[in-house]
Amino acid sequence: MDRYSIKLPLFEGPLDLLLHLIKKNELDIYDIPIAVVCEQYVQYIEIMEQLNLELAGEFLVMASTLTLIKSRMLLPPAEGEGGLADGEEGADPRAELVRRLIEYKKFKEAATELGAREDFWREVFTRPGKGAWEDNQEPVQETLFNFGLFDLLDAFKRVLTTLPADRMHEVMGEGISLADRINQILERLEGVKSVTFESLFDGANNRSDVVVTFLALLELVRRRMVNVMQVDEFGPIRIMKAVEDDGVSEA
Repeated sequence: MDRYSIKLPLFEGPLDLLLHLIKKNELDIYDIPIAVVCEQYVQYIEIMEQLNLELAGEFLVMASTLTLIKSRMLLPPAEGEGGLADGEEGADPRAELVRRLIEYKKFKEAATELGAREDFWREVFTRPGKGAWEDNQEPVQETLFNFGLFDLLDAFKRVLTTLPADRMHEVMGEGISLADRINQILERLEGVKSVTFESLFDGANNRSDVVVTFLALLELVRRRMVNVMQVDEFGPIRIMKAVEDDGVSEA
């Protein structure tokens, strides 16, 4: 399988992944347990590599940075030729990373607020000749604003851990193509309001099928053909077509 490049409506980089881990684990951004974060960060890198996703170089640079900070925190504070002055403490190896995270977080929050204002005024001042139905044709930006790639990777990891071992064996031969799986997902969404994320993998017989299914979902999100919804933070995930029909039911 060729490497798959992720280009979602909202780009997510290494700082986004760190903020995701901090929020998910309910950590103090000013006192990050580097050992825990580093281990989980590397796990995300490994699963993206297993999925054959094309990683930006910044992810690997951050992994190296976390490893370096982790190793420095295991060492005693460095002393100068004359030793540390009374009451003087060594610099925290995490300080620069924390500064970057806080600054980035502020920019993201500002962008979120500006985006909300734009949505509000779009509803107040609609463009001439544009009806309410047309206004609802671009919901993906709002849907994915607080829900992105790393949330999907969390759900994907849960699928891998719940699948029976006999369904995760590798098989030789040509499996289902990405294009075919995309069509299958779209057919699955016909006539229903939404389906659960986990149900997309019901027909997967081996690890390759699971990977192709996940990549097909990412491609549909990239094309804005499906919406990914999560009612509660870190809660169940549901998939629905970008344009819904009336009179449909959940599955």
